[in-house]
Amino acid sequence: MDLLRSLPLGLYLEQPQTWLHRLDPRVKLAWLMMFLLSPLLANSLWRLVLVIALILLTIAALIPLKVWRKQIGLLCLLCLLIGGVSAMMPDGLTLSYQPRLPADELQSLEAPPPPVATSAPWYQPLLFWQQPSPVLSRSKATAPPLPQPTPYRYVLFHQGPVRVTRGSFELGLRLSTWLFTLIYGTNLYLLTTSPEEITVALEHLFQPLKRWRLPITEVVLTLTLALRFIPLVLEEIQNLIRAVRTRAIQWKKLGVRGGIQVWLMLADRLLENLFLRAEQVASAMAVRGFTSPNHHQVQWHQLRLGYRDGLALLLVVIVWGLRLWIGSIG
Repeated sequence: MDLLRSLPLGLYLEQPQTWLHRLDPRVKLAWLMMFLLSPLLANSLWRLVLVIALILLTIAALIPLKVWRKQIGLLCLLCLLIGGVSAMMPDGLTLSYQPRLPADELQSLEAPPPPVATSAPWYQPLLFWQQPSPVLSRSKATAPPLPQPTPYRYVLFHQGPVRVTRGSFELGLRLSTWLFTLIYGTNLYLLTTSPEEITVALEHLFQPLKRWRLPITEVVLTLTLALRFIPLVLEEIQNLIRAVRTRAIQWKKLGVRGGIQVWLMLADRLLENLFLRAEQVASAMAVRGFTSPNHHQVQWHQLRLGYRDGLALLLVVIVWGLRLWIGSIG
């Protein structure tokens, strides 16, 4: 079991180098912000368009099928589950309100006089219409429901305890599409952008904040080390899993208490190994004379805008225009 290869989300794809890899990281960051911010206050049609656009973008980038097949499969299963549960939930608060005072309080204090039965006199035969006819009352009770002028139905499906309305279905569609766009859009950005490119792009975009004496370089260096430390964490977890499998521990014989003690020992060993790795990284930086990020800046990537980046930025502007035109309708 290799966690560095089997982990489905959040890894950088080094080979093959697609045209998404060659785009400027600042442009890809603008695309990511567009995918994350445009669904806000948008209708369901625009959210579905973003989901389809992400899938088509993955196919157009010629990313290998074995890389994103598991990602989209597991994510679609999660989104369908959340959307289905939300669609079957009630679309409102079904609360029964109870009045503060009893309904018959005034009637109990002062009872009204009994009604007097009056009938139409024999000398006014034109008042017969005031008396309800028994034939008319029976016809009204047994009258069939009138046909609706339009095929609109608020309740889309109702079978037993399962009831799907238009409000609950739209809520489930919004939640599932927003979750897919949030997770897969971020994962596609991490899949086609190296950690060094991400940190260089963020440092370049946050340069105006240095006027307020904010430690932008220190924050970017910390982010770079954190992104580089993730594979070390996965490697340590993988080594511990292999060590446990090699020893063939009988978990059933240990019981609940023994199993908890073993897991606590493994967690303690994992933290000890991670602190040891962090100390080794700090010692390597100190040996190389690293004192502060401002005096020892390492340029991992040169930011250059090309004609592809210009076309991508123009496409971002067009998509935002379509969002203001189509995404707010309905």
